[in-house]
This record gives sequence, structure tokens and C-alpha cells, in this order.
Amino acid sequence: MFTATLGILALIFFPHFISTAPVPLSRDGDTASVKQSQQRRGFVLPLQRRKVEQRNVKELLAGSIGLGDFADIVYTVSAQIGNTTTALNLDTGSSDLWVMTGACQTTLCSKSTATAYSPSNFQPIGVDVNLTYGDSSSGTYAAGPVGLDTVTLAGLSLANQPFAAVNNTDNSAVSNGGAGIIGLGFPSESVIQTQVIQKQFNDPSTTDDFVSNIASYGPFVSRLVVDGIIDQPLFSVTLQRDTIDPSGNGRITVGELPSGVDNSSITWVPVRPYTPAEGGLNPPSFAADEVYPLRWEIPIDNVYLDGKQLPNSTIPRNGVSPSFSSALIDTGNSIIRGPQDVVSNILSTISPAYAANSDAKPILPCASSHTLAFQIGGEMFPVDPLDLISQNQTENASECVASSVVPTDPPSYGALFSWSLGDPFLKSNLVIFYYGNLTHPSVDPPRIGFLSMVPSNASSVLQEVVSEAVQHGGVFSCESSRLATCHGTIGGVYANVSQPKRKRHLHPVP
Repeated sequence: MFTATLGILALIFFPHFISTAPVPLSRDGDTASVKQSQQRRGFVLPLQRRKVEQRNVKELLAGSIGLGDFADIVYTVSAQIGNTTTALNLDTGSSDLWVMTGACQTTLCSKSTATAYSPSNFQPIGVDVNLTYGDSSSGTYAAGPVGLDTVTLAGLSLANQPFAAVNNTDNSAVSNGGAGIIGLGFPSESVIQTQVIQKQFNDPSTTDDFVSNIASYGPFVSRLVVDGIIDQPLFSVTLQRDTIDPSGNGRITVGELPSGVDNSSITWVPVRPYTPAEGGLNPPSFAADEVYPLRWEIPIDNVYLDGKQLPNSTIPRNGVSPSFSSALIDTGNSIIRGPQDVVSNILSTISPAYAANSDAKPILPCASSHTLAFQIGGEMFPVDPLDLISQNQTENASECVASSVVPTDPPSYGALFSWSLGDPFLKSNLVIFYYGNLTHPSVDPPRIGFLSMVPSNASSVLQEVVSEAVQHGGVFSCESSRLATCHGTIGGVYANVSQPKRKRHLHPVP
């Protein structure tokens, strides 16, 4: 596998693309591969709570609620791979599909309650992968042979879908009812597609075969897009709180905008392109001037805490020199990660304990409302105060900890983003991921749309919920609150176990 090296990079800045006006959602411009006989349609797939993996597929596809796990940190969907129906973690921060098999006997696999993949119809292609996730402080892996089988999601099936049948992993995607990951990122970041193309086309020296065969060997949703099976080349995500959910049911909508959402209400911003010098895909000979997206990464204007703009990070980049700040939008990340100095500023401001000792927990009163907001496309997108904190101890609704914001690595080759906006951000904002034209992105550029779901009285909601929980022994429950709290805690109970599932190092096509 190709190993990337570091270098000093030139950066393309594209402020003229940023728009808060509605952007027409055009079809993929490459219509040659569209199968006219297939009916184009969008579909809505409810997210499955890890605690209820015993539910059958029919109930899940009918729109059952109760989404997210107990601590609101991981979201899964039901998928069928071959003859096996199981739960996969929903991950916009990666591009590969993998599922554990019965051959996996690591500690996590042995304790897993998920249904392992039965490889009765597995068609191995003769290569293995070792998929790596996380940053320098949270690295994990998933390894196993790559092969083909039929994959079905919400009644849509694709035969011969490439994926990894994992027999060795330390990734927590196989914990608490999950059996693996379905990556919703771009083909450019797919290690599995790279391996399949190299095997099938005898180690090609260009990316011509890679780009030309996205419809056959790309990630699952990318194949739906290029093959014209879905009406619009997009999906949207809303994440429900298991404990407090003022915004409605969490779900993923593929191929169309969510019901009741109008395009004019959405703030659209471009996805950051990556040149080959920055770790991106080398363009094919038939589209030599194209620059391809690598991640669901977008520019951010500024970051605010309680209405005050925070100073930009002064931490040196790791061998790169990007001219603007960007953020990865990532359902596979249970927290928000940012530059160490900015995160320290945030925690010191809201927690006197942390301000006095940076090695201490960032403790603060649960009813102390703070709003972290990201300015994107000229508009403000806050994180609900409910999602910024968690209980420090069970049955204690007075003392909380700011556990949702932690530092991460500085931008580097193949990973130019400064921020990774995970589930706390996605529980507060409806996010729409628009692939555009995957073979010729200049024809229909990829973009992400945002719609804030944070109520105007969010601070009052937090204080009222905390007050009611204090009166009921520190328990946030459905019985004790008229605000739809459900047998849990604000943000869960503090623990150092939250892990983003990010590949910081790219394994590009030659």
C-alpha cells in the first residue's frame, strides 16, 4: 500500500463558493452510467439504538424511534450483508464498510452482542486491509480480507459490494450491539476501493480505473449516486438525544431532503477540495483538471463562546500551511475536537476548576448554560447547551463536566481540518451531505447544508431540566420531566472513553 509523505502545500481558497442562498440540487452530470430502467427514489432510514439490536428489520424500517445509545454517543443503522442482518455504526468521517465475522476473537469481538457476519456468500478478492482510525491519542484498527457480497439498506440492494470481513479489531464499533462501520465519505478516501482496483486492474499507474469504476467498486452510497438509483445525490442526518430531545426523531434520509425541510432554509457551503499535493486524489487522464473532495470537510469562519469570538489557534501546522480554518463533519465522532489552545480557552472560561488546574476535570454547575457556536457560511450554528456537558456522577444533577470538547492533532498532510464536529454538533443541527458529481466534481460541486435545530430558549430548557432532575434525586427521566427526558443523564456520565473514528493518514491510489 502506498505510504504518503509530508510536504509543504499550496492551498486553493474558494470564498466565492460560499453561499447562504439556496443551491439548486442538480442531478449528477455523468449520466452515461445511469441505469434508466431503475426507479430513482429517496428513502428514509431510522437510526437504530444500540440497546435494541434485537428488533427485527421490518420494525426498524417502519420508522421506530428511540435513537442513539444511553450516552448519546454512537448511532447505528440496520443493514443486511449477504444473509446476515446486523447493526453498523453510521460514520461520515470514513468511507469504508466493514463488519466483524465469527473469526474475530479479540477482546472486544468476544464480548460483542452484535450479530457477526456469516460469510457463506462471501467472494474474497485476494487482498487484506488494515483500516486505521483515530488521531494520535486514540488510534484503533480493523483488519481482515476484502470481498464482495450483496448489501441491502432500507430495501435498496447492491450486488457485489466491496467490504472488509474483519477478523481482528480493537475498534469500539463492535461494542454495545454494533458489528462494524458503514462509511459515508467520498471514494477518494476509501482504502477498500483502492485495494479492489489495484487487484482487479493489476496495480494501475493512474487513477483512470479508480474514477471510472466508482459505480462498481465504490462505497455503498457513492455507488447509489453514480448509478442514478437515488433521486438526488445526497443524504441528511439528524441525531436524536436519548435523554432530552426537543428537536424530534433522529434519522438518516438518503436521496431527498427530509420531509418538511425547504431548500431555502438551508445554508450551503462547499466541501473543501484536496489537491494531490495536499493528499488528495490524482485526477484521471480523462478529467485532468479536476480536483476531488477527500472528506466531508468545510470552511468555518469563526468560533464563538457565549457570543464572544474566540482567538484563532496559534499552534503550528504539521508540515502544511492552509490559509483558512476548516472542520470535518463527522457522525463517527462522539465529541467535538479542536485546536488544543482554543479548547483550553473554552474549558478555562466555563470551568473555574480547569482554569485553576488544567489537569483537573472541567467541572461546572449543571445549570450553568454556555453556548459554543460555529460561524459557517456567514451564519451561526450553535451547540445546544444540553450537549456541551455531561453528569460527573450518576444521580447528581448539580455538578457536571464539560466533556464534549477535547483537543486534537493540528492540520497535517491528508487531514487539513482544525476541528472535528461530532455528535454534539449534529444533535443540534440538521446536516445535509451533497455528493454532487463524483467523477467530474466541477460540473456539480459537493457541498454541505446546515439548518440549526437549537431552540431560542435553549438556556431556559437546560435550567428547567436540571431543576426537575434535582428534585427527583438527580435522575433525568421521562416521569420527572415534561420535556421528554428519558431514563438517562445529560450527555451521559463523564468518562475518558469517547473516541472519534478518524483516519488521520491517507492511503491514496497511486
